[in-house]
Amino acid sequence: MAMPPTPSLTTDCVAFDASGRVLLIRRKNPPFQGEYALPGGFVDIGETVEAACRRELAEETGVTAGDLHLIGVFSDPSRDPRGHTVSVAYLTELQDEAVPVAGDDAAAAEWVADWRAERLAFDHREILERAVLVAETISSR
Repeated sequence: MAMPPTPSLTTDCVAFDASGRVLLIRRKNPPFQGEYALPGGFVDIGETVEAACRRELAEETGVTAGDLHLIGVFSDPSRDPRGHTVSVAYLTELQDEAVPVAGDDAAAAEWVADWRAERLAFDHREILERAVLVAETISSR
């Protein structure tokens, strides 16, 4: 039986430090080359979404994720100009001061305190806004 064509599966990782800064990359490649984005990328065949999230964070920033908390699934067909992608986004909160180092398809990786003032690639502003709500829920437990 032939498989139907489906969207590509991706993952995005929101990493907050103890000061509330978010870890962002500068995209090395189009689309959105040079703009801030969340670390993330395509899920490999045979890989869980959680494993892909951890791998992409490590590859693009050199930072190791802590516990992962589901933020949500983002599936707007126009979220990526390359084609229909669906992202499963996760939150990780880091207590230690991790020093990011850009790698893979990231031109830079840095902690950003005022991410709301920055232009963000894809639908990453929406993901970050939802991540703030998830983080507030976790901290109120």
